[in-house]
Amino acid sequence: MALINWSDDLSVKIKEFDDEHKNLVQMINELYDNMKVGKGKEVLEEILNRLVKYTVHHFAHEEKLMNQYNYPDVKIHKAAHDNLVKQVNELKQNLDSGKTVLTINVLEFLKEWLNAHIMGTDKKYTNYLNAKGIK
Repeated sequence: MALINWSDDLSVKIKEFDDEHKNLVQMINELYDNMKVGKGKEVLEEILNRLVKYTVHHFAHEEKLMNQYNYPDVKIHKAAHDNLVKQVNELKQNLDSGKTVLTINVLEFLKEWLNAHIMGTDKKYTNYLNAKGIK
């Protein structure tokens, strides 16, 4: 069973961003599936590294489009991205140093983080960018 199930409720009505969000969901589910079956630390670290890199890529993509179309809340959105990247980097550093171990609580944090970001922050740009012809 997946930790996160994609649904239309998570859609921001912009295909390229929905596709990127689906990739993030898939990576979190992959991390969850591997943790459940006791995969080694190296496998989990590799997946987490991919997740961190992809998140940075996705945020840059969103910010580029928001800047291109003069989205009025781009600075607020970027600040939210910066905060999330900081949190994930701190989590990764704590995992790398052994201060934290990958547990269901960490995965729940990632799930809530992604869900809250899409539902609370990303959905705010949907109408604006859709009105600019981005779908």
